[in-house]
Amino acid sequence: MNTALSIRTPEGITFSYALAGPVVRCVAWIIDFLTILLITAGLNIFTRMVGLLDEDVAMAMSTIIYFVISIGYGVATEWAWRGQTIGKRLLRLRVMDAQGLRLQFHQVLLRNLMRFIDMLPGLYLVGGVACLLSPRAQRLGDLAASTVVVYNTKPAEPDLDQLLAGKFNSLRQHPHLEARLRQQVSPDEARLALQALVRRDELEPAARVALFSELAAHFKGLVAFPPETIEAMPDEQYIRNVVDILFRSRGADPKPALREMAEAGAKS
Repeated sequence: MNTALSIRTPEGITFSYALAGPVVRCVAWIIDFLTILLITAGLNIFTRMVGLLDEDVAMAMSTIIYFVISIGYGVATEWAWRGQTIGKRLLRLRVMDAQGLRLQFHQVLLRNLMRFIDMLPGLYLVGGVACLLSPRAQRLGDLAASTVVVYNTKPAEPDLDQLLAGKFNSLRQHPHLEARLRQQVSPDEARLALQALVRRDELEPAARVALFSELAAHFKGLVAFPPETIEAMPDEQYIRNVVDILFRSRGADPKPALREMAEAGAKS
């Protein structure tokens, strides 16, 4: 079984995610199971307090409530919290698309509907065996929905060589304006532009266009490059060029610049 999932984007950037194994996933499930039991018990107590149902009907309703809550809980939390339930949040786990794409609602729904099969014949035996045999530690629900469960670690320092490689930066044809741009931009503004590039694939298309349009307008207002240099340049490419200037001086290692920006932001 692999311990990490590597995903390479069309831009050539590689992301690596640590896969969650059966043991830690089992602990997260126990937390979620206890949460579901508490919710179910609360609804059952309310039903009995109302007194509208006789004992036999109340028992049947309890069973129905449990199954509805067990499915609805997983679907609602994983969709609202982008792949996390209470148990997964506590253990820093997250469900994600196996190809690194945006998690879709039908994937969340399918993997939770398949949960009852994974639980057969009891205590998640089928799902546990599937996790042990799967190269990506996927239970049957994950295989059907094309999802994986990974550790939700804090993002590492971005690899600017991957992020910016192979892109000609026409702004660098004006060294005096480069220097002025580095003087005018604050650490917070620089980090915002960098994070916009790193996380652009997480945005909806319309939001992505709007974000880069606003960022480009802001940076163009700080330093005016010649119109012939930027007039045909897409906003996202403009921000890519700005980040290249801010974090990668000519011939210099970009990592010290990243650390300097982070330290300056912490002091401001």
